[in-house]
Amino acid sequence: MRMDNNERVTVKGWVSLLVLLLMLSGIFMNQEGPLAAIDFSNLSGEFGKIYEGIDFTGKNGSGAKDGFLVGLTLIPTVMLFSGLITVFERLGAFAACKKAFQPILRPLVGLPGSAGVAFISSFTGSDVAAVMTKELVEEKQLTDDERTIFVAFQYAASGPVTNTIALGAPMLAISPLSSGVIIVVEVICKLIGANLVRLVMYMQRKRGKGE
Repeated sequence: MRMDNNERVTVKGWVSLLVLLLMLSGIFMNQEGPLAAIDFSNLSGEFGKIYEGIDFTGKNGSGAKDGFLVGLTLIPTVMLFSGLITVFERLGAFAACKKAFQPILRPLVGLPGSAGVAFISSFTGSDVAAVMTKELVEEKQLTDDERTIFVAFQYAASGPVTNTIALGAPMLAISPLSSGVIIVVEVICKLIGANLVRLVMYMQRKRGKGE
């Protein structure tokens, strides 16, 4: 996922970035018909049930063995995403991403525009965002301090869209707030957490220079 600062952004790059963001945003997660195929979660699919809603990971597992099976369930998602990333990179989506998100992410959370796609994907899940963050660090697109800030952002209220709508569905029925308001509160908490870490990193750097 290499991005050249001088790389020219084409119309194809902007269109591919838009499609990628739509795939990762969760907008089409519950959509009926062909549009459902645009959503990454729907493309990833789910494992078939073996018996009464139980898949191959079983029920009431514990310890390392249960963790191993949970880890196995992430492999198809990561493999699919790695393939998609290669395709969208060739189409110029990441060059467009850097140009589009730089003026937004830098003042908001102190991150470069190259982290834009990972930023959006972190709202629907942590596995894809984690893979992208790792690649950004390896490609020197994120510094160590920026990685720390970004991880803080991702960790707080991880995957708020998916977790609130899908996993938190039973609680929404008795919640006095709508799911939209809940997600907004979660995003605000994520931004506050990331900027608190950003402030700590800044103070540490300033203290180091003073010494």
